[in-house]
Amino acid sequence: MSTLQGRTALVTGGSRGIGRGISRRLAAEGALVAVHYGSNDAAAKDTVAAIEAAGGRAFAVRAELGADSGADTVIRAVAAGLQERTGRAHLDILVNNASVADSGGGIATETPDAFDRLFAVNVRAPFFLIQQALPLMGQGGRIVNIGSGVTRIALPGELAYAMTKAAMETLTRNAANELGARGITVNTVAPGPTRTETTAVFYDRPEAQAMIAAGQALERVGTPEDIAAVVAFLAGDDSGWLTANVIDATGGTYLGPKRLG
Repeated sequence: MSTLQGRTALVTGGSRGIGRGISRRLAAEGALVAVHYGSNDAAAKDTVAAIEAAGGRAFAVRAELGADSGADTVIRAVAAGLQERTGRAHLDILVNNASVADSGGGIATETPDAFDRLFAVNVRAPFFLIQQALPLMGQGGRIVNIGSGVTRIALPGELAYAMTKAAMETLTRNAANELGARGITVNTVAPGPTRTETTAVFYDRPEAQAMIAAGQALERVGTPEDIAAVVAFLAGDDSGWLTANVIDATGGTYLGPKRLG
């Protein structure tokens, strides 16, 4: 694979889960990947090592995105890392993957602190990461936001989280319209049920797998590699005429009854 040979990429939250899958896939396609992470040094080191062991190139960038200066810190570190490794601070691909999940609160139980944390990491950070990354991006850049299938369904306890992902879809459409003149595409990938190291405790249960199979067109739990494949396509040349889209990567979740009668 070499569809991204010579390209550079930043994947936020790129050391674990879906982000790790994306980082590894983009590197396998030839990109030099900046793997952003919040606090887990061991996970970041392991992800970079796995990429390098497979013949790819990567480096880790640590920063807390919930902080006021988080986006600026990330982009400065990425620019320095790219300059050191390539001789120029040029970014081709930005994947806004980092996010925090809902605390489990609904309309009656959500707290202001938890609500603000969700929006700080899931909405504010991607907005300002795009803003801060644009000076590093040239003609034909790619921005991929990771949304969620929860924006089109109602799940208990995920109201505020779903609101943040709906905001990402709005950000995608507006940024795409504004940046199209520079040839920069902006799209959202919306995963559904996906098995990661965090969600495995739930999705490995037979009853959970049966529930997923009953509610999806493709009767299995998704993997980070499933999502990474869609992101890799959007990051490459063949997606150059696609922008402002929300790509449903849920395996066909909740499309309606599979059979009648």
